[in-house]
Amino acid sequence: MDLSQFSRFLFLCHCVVLMRWYPFLLFLLVLSACEPEGSVMNGYVEGEYLYIAPTSAGLLAELPVVRGQTVNKGQPLFSIEKTALQAAYALSLAEVAQALAKWNDLLKGSRPEEIEIIMQQQEQARAALDVATKDYVRARSLVESKAVSQQTLDGTKSVYEAAQARVAELSAQLKKAALGAREDEVAAAQAAMNMAEQKVVQTEKQIHDAAPLAPTAGTIQDTFFNIGEYVGAGVPVVSLLPPDKVKVRFFVPQASLSQVPLGRKVRIACDGCDHTVDAKITYVSASSEYTPPVIYSIGSRDKLVFMVEAIPFAYDALLKPGLPVDIELVSP
Repeated sequence: MDLSQFSRFLFLCHCVVLMRWYPFLLFLLVLSACEPEGSVMNGYVEGEYLYIAPTSAGLLAELPVVRGQTVNKGQPLFSIEKTALQAAYALSLAEVAQALAKWNDLLKGSRPEEIEIIMQQQEQARAALDVATKDYVRARSLVESKAVSQQTLDGTKSVYEAAQARVAELSAQLKKAALGAREDEVAAAQAAMNMAEQKVVQTEKQIHDAAPLAPTAGTIQDTFFNIGEYVGAGVPVVSLLPPDKVKVRFFVPQASLSQVPLGRKVRIACDGCDHTVDAKITYVSASSEYTPPVIYSIGSRDKLVFMVEAIPFAYDALLKPGLPVDIELVSP
């Protein structure tokens, strides 16, 4: 075999080897293309929305905001029709006035005119007692001389004792009229007044909640009703996304879990974004996700991933909920 024939033989052998190992080489090439460069991971933007709802049912009367609108703290969001609530508020105020009047009346006791009547009755009873006393004393002195009978003495004694009892009764009534109602009656009236006052507070809260204000600045993500539609109690009318409730989520393999401690800085990038956004890790899931239903083994551990959340140091309008992003771990 000359040199040219040997070279041709080597070339054929090389081709056979390449053809035999070509699928394996192609598989390695695909794996290398799929691996992330450095410590870049994939994730998405997530938002924690505030769902604003009334505490009482009614027709939607006003809706001054629209989807995508930026609102400030304290800005009106919507209003439920308040006619029934305002009527209930007026009724609760009247109940408070009624309970207060009854409580004050029990504290004052009887009216002056009623006390005057009792005092006049008391004077009459004293006069009658004076007459009965004289009759009884006279009869008692005469019974010793046999001028009157024992029966007459007993009759004058009964009249005398009845007059005494009447004077004592009217004195007790006068004392009671001056003191007012009993303590338990006053306490019951005061409790009724407190209940009426709490009903006023409850109605005021319902009226306030029927036209809520934005609890914080943010963006109106969505509105769920139109003016004139009936809104149930506790059913959200608008959803609000505060700037500090925007975060990113990404998933870290089990082998890299030690590289994402709480507080570590990450850098967020997205397609078409002209700058990156810095954030810090605020949450690492305590349990794995997408775990295969098999017994753990060294081979299956590679399939375990843990959800991680990071919050930007400052709000950036680029980060829209649902936006795919790339997360890069920044060296501490």
